[in-house]
Amino acid sequence: MAVVGSTAGAAGTASTELDRAVSGQGVPAAQLDNVLTDATIPELPNHYRGKVRDNYDLPDGCRIIIATDRLSAFDRVLTAIPCKGQVLTQIARFWFDATRDICPNHVIDYPDPNVVVCRRLDILPVEIVVRDYLTGTTGTSIWPMYREGRREIYGMRFSDGLRENQKLPATIITPTTKAADGEHDEPVTPDQIVGRGLLTSEQWRNVSELALGLFARGREIAAERGLILVDTKYEFGLDPAGRIILADEIHTPDSSRYWLGDSYTRRFAAGAPPDTLDKDFLRRWVTARCDPYRDPIPAIPSEVILETAQIYIGAYETITGKTFELPSPDSPILERIRANLAKYFVSDATDRVG
Repeated sequence: MAVVGSTAGAAGTASTELDRAVSGQGVPAAQLDNVLTDATIPELPNHYRGKVRDNYDLPDGCRIIIATDRLSAFDRVLTAIPCKGQVLTQIARFWFDATRDICPNHVIDYPDPNVVVCRRLDILPVEIVVRDYLTGTTGTSIWPMYREGRREIYGMRFSDGLRENQKLPATIITPTTKAADGEHDEPVTPDQIVGRGLLTSEQWRNVSELALGLFARGREIAAERGLILVDTKYEFGLDPAGRIILADEIHTPDSSRYWLGDSYTRRFAAGAPPDTLDKDFLRRWVTARCDPYRDPIPAIPSEVILETAQIYIGAYETITGKTFELPSPDSPILERIRANLAKYFVSDATDRVG
C-alpha cells in the first residue's frame, strides 16, 4: 500500500495575482439576464439533460453537447453563471487540441461557441480523478476525509501531520463511480473497480496511464501560464471498435482546480487558501455558509455571480492566451445556438462521423 505524506511550507505574504488574473472591465451586470439555463431544442432528437450540459443523440452516431451556464456542485445545480458554458466549451477545445497526441478524443466539430458535436461513445462507469495536492471541498475529495481522521483513502495510506493544500509527494489517482442524476459519486479503489466488473484490469491500466499522461501535459502547459493544475477528472468511453476515447470535457474550471502559481507558496505558508481560478471560488462561498449536502443553499448575490463569471473568463484568457468575447446581451444565446444547429434538424442526417 502506498504511503502519502511529505512536509512543505515557506514564508511569504499575501499576493494580488488573483486580482491581476481576473482584472479588466469585468462582466457587465447586463449579462446576468443573458444566461443559458435551458438548452431544450425540440427539433433535435433524444434529449438528455445533465447537470450542466444538454445532450442530443443523432441517428448517425453523433452527439450534440450544449454547455449551459448552469453551475453544479455538491451533486446539485446551484445557480447560473454568465458566459460559463462558452468558457467551458472553448477551454475544453484548447485542451482537446493540445492533448490529441496522447489520447484520441470524441470531438467532430464546434458549430457554436457553446456546442461540440462529437462521437457517441459507451461511457465507462468510472471517473478518473488525478491529484497533486491535499485539498478539496466535496465528499469525494481527499482533504475532507483526511481532516476527519481517515488515513487510508482510495486504497492509499496517508501519513499524519499533513496540511490542507499541501503538495503530495507524488501524483495520485482517486477514482469514483459515475453517479446518475440525484445520486452521489462514490470513492472506489482500483481493486474494487476490477472486482465489481466496472472495468477490466486492462482497461483500468490503460485509462490510468492515459489519465496520468494527460495530467502531466496539462500541468506542464498550465505552469507555462503561471498556473498550478491542482487536480482534475477525466471521463473515457469506448468507440464501436473498443478503443478508449477521451470524452466529456478536459481541464476546464468545472472539472479541474487551478491555483495561481506565484502566490501559492506564500499563501500556504501563511495558512491562507490559494488564489483559485475555478469554480472552487463559489464552492467555498457556499460551504462557509451551510452544509451543502444537507442544508438549503442560501441565495447567491449578484456580485458573487459576476465575480465567479470573471474568474471563469480569467481562466479562459490565462490558459488560451486569447481575449474572451462576451456574447451580445441583445442576442439570446439559445436563439444563436438554434441558428447554428439548424443543419442538424433534418431527420435524414448523413453520416458525419467520418
